Amino acid sequence: MFDQSPTGRRLGAEWESHNRTFMSWPALESVWKRDLRYIRDDIARVARAIADYEYVVMLARPDQADAAQRACGRQVEVVPLPVDDLWARDTVPVFVEQQGIVIGVDFNFNGWGNKQVHDNDAYVARNLLYQFQIRGEQAPLIAEGGSFETDGQGTLLVTESSVFNANRNPGKDRDRIEFELKQTLGVTKVIWLAGVYGEDITDAHVDSLVRFVAPGVVLLDTAFPGMPADSWSRAADQARMVLSNSTDAMGRPLRIIDLPQPDPYKVSAYDDDMVTTYANFYIANDAVFLPEFGDRKADRRARDILQEHFPQRDIVPVRIDVIAAGGGGIHCSTHDLPGRPAD
Repeated sequence: MFDQSPTGRRLGAEWESHNRTFMSWPALESVWKRDLRYIRDDIARVARAIADYEYVVMLARPDQADAAQRACGRQVEVVPLPVDDLWARDTVPVFVEQQGIVIGVDFNFNGWGNKQVHDNDAYVARNLLYQFQIRGEQAPLIAEGGSFETDGQGTLLVTESSVFNANRNPGKDRDRIEFELKQTLGVTKVIWLAGVYGEDITDAHVDSLVRFVAPGVVLLDTAFPGMPADSWSRAADQARMVLSNSTDAMGRPLRIIDLPQPDPYKVSAYDDDMVTTYANFYIANDAVFLPEFGDRKADRRARDILQEHFPQRDIVPVRIDVIAAGGGGIHCSTHDLPGRPAD
């Protein structure tokens, strides 16, 4: 058993039981322009796939709820709630447990450091907590759910670029931010990775770089062999160095397993902004949902790696070309609520 946080809180691992998955119906024509209909197709496809395994709630603007329901099908519950975009991982509260009670923490979403205006998404966390009558609180710092990766046993992985950044937390040093993360999330050890400042809208969220698949075991996004070094591959190399010299909250060394990207020349609909990491997968009840990019060999290799670590779960590939071209993945578009599965 890991040493419990003095706060009595615990941030659970994603492979633990989910009550449901929250998602959001994209609404911003100013962001998606002519691709809005296609990004909605991707989101509906992800929602339908997850709904085969656990309860899915799609948040949608009241005037768009009927259209979202038609696209997602009857197995998905559409709840009218003002949203702007699809990034539920970052706008929905981060859920922790304390004395058997789920608490939703509002991390004060500010459009990833005020890079975009999200007037509705700034209030999604508090509105959702009110709508679903979940106990909530406001965090003392600004961050997004994609900033955090945990083993459920007290270890938190974070990129400095996405949290220790003046566009989120001006005037706070890293020690102060770490203290606030420990108090708020109930973790006991924070492992800081450098990340990448300013080259994507999230400032390099950890959930596209490295993910736990079990306590002491992480999958690390790695570039396709032979590709020239860039800021992203250098960030992965730095993460490997830090992780290989770190122990988790229980003192275990970390086992690092490469999760290679596809060949960019074999990726369907590839463009320069496309996120082609397999690390942005989502672990649901009895299944893992994995991006599929069109490089058959690489897609199959990623499925095999995930299947090895989740032998009791189905590995479900989902095409997300427009989501990926928009800078995200399946994990970015989903957010799990811990607890007994909903009926």
